[in-house]
Amino acid sequence: MRYTIENGHVYSSMRVDMEQGEQFRAESGAMLSMSPTIELEATTAGKGLFGTIKAAVGGESFFASIFTAVGGPGELILAPSSPGDIVEFDLKNETLFAQAGSYLAGDVSVTVGTKGSLKAFVAGEGLFLATMSGTGKVFLNSFGAIYFRDLGMGERYIVDTGHVVAFQHTMAYSVKKAASGIFSTLASGEGLVCEFVGPGRVYMQTRNVSAFAKLLVPFLPHGS
Repeated sequence: MRYTIENGHVYSSMRVDMEQGEQFRAESGAMLSMSPTIELEATTAGKGLFGTIKAAVGGESFFASIFTAVGGPGELILAPSSPGDIVEFDLKNETLFAQAGSYLAGDVSVTVGTKGSLKAFVAGEGLFLATMSGTGKVFLNSFGAIYFRDLGMGERYIVDTGHVVAFQHTMAYSVKKAASGIFSTLASGEGLVCEFVGPGRVYMQTRNVSAFAKLLVPFLPHGS
């Protein structure tokens, strides 16, 4: 199986070239096009009923799509629903944490789930973080372009909560106010931030969905 990320960094899509018998998992509705040799099957997002409910609560779709090359090799084209970037991860018996709804696709060998997090709830990222565990390829999408920062042991870095895409399980993090005082926090428009502590890598997006939604409010129709 070969993966190619195309049309980045704002309207990214990805191409998956599959050999006969290979399978690939994607979020429901992510498929743009595919060869007639590939068969699509819908399945629940998590393992069992409880896992599926957790995935849905964590911001992922209730269903997932499993693509199988049954009639020979073929191509599969996927894209996220929002304009942004796609980043590839090669997991090796490890866990990746991500913001809710950022999972796009990955190998069927990788377990996709959720992790309850009060800190994530306070940060406005939902009650759960998405988790990807195991060995295999994982692809996440963002709102805007993706960039990253590597942190050494004990090194700290602060990220606005609305710009966090993913981070490695080796990192610790805490949620706090952007400024020392409440007035400064509110006046700055930054609200809450996440402080990460290395070692590890944190991935960020250049745009904020919540900020973009607020920008659109004056242009939306209002009831009389």
